[in-house]
Amino acid sequence: MPLPEEPFETGRLFTPRVDRYGQIPVRTNRYSVPIRLIGKRVRVMLHASHLVVYDQNVEVARHERLIAKGAVRLDLDHYLEVLVRKPGAFPGSTALEQARSAGRFTPVHDAWWDRARKIHGERDGTRALIEVLLLGRHLPHEHVVAGLAAALRAGAMTADAVALEAARPSRRTPSPPPQRTGWFPANRRRR
Repeated sequence: MPLPEEPFETGRLFTPRVDRYGQIPVRTNRYSVPIRLIGKRVRVMLHASHLVVYDQNVEVARHERLIAKGAVRLDLDHYLEVLVRKPGAFPGSTALEQARSAGRFTPVHDAWWDRARKIHGERDGTRALIEVLLLGRHLPHEHVVAGLAAALRAGAMTADAVALEAARPSRRTPSPPPQRTGWFPANRRRR
């Protein structure tokens, strides 16, 4: 018999409610989701190595599956809207530590943040960094890091300067040159 045309879902479905911390329980572990979903029920498809969280039919989070019991996986991006209003909670947050250990919060981030806090003060420098992290929703991570490095070299400690540097055409991946197979100038004949 031929294989079915539509893919067969191999994951296990759960429908947990998002708690007041923006987390959902799946089996014995907890995973973060965007805080705008607090109080709502979401669909979770649990696979062997990862899980995917859906609000209605829209994917809102994807996490590597935790193996240890009672573990918590937090995505810093899920908490940025709260942290921009309460920047004092950012330095000691578990989400920040997990982002550091995953390599998403780099030494370039730390260097720019240190400089921004010296210039703008603790609260406003941290708020500026959080605004930079929000750029990651629209720009690739490596472009944001390159924008941070360029802004740091220029001494520009604002989110707008990082956005400008990150969006520069030189940061974009160059498109490959067009293939010219079989092309000959009009005034030359092929021999």
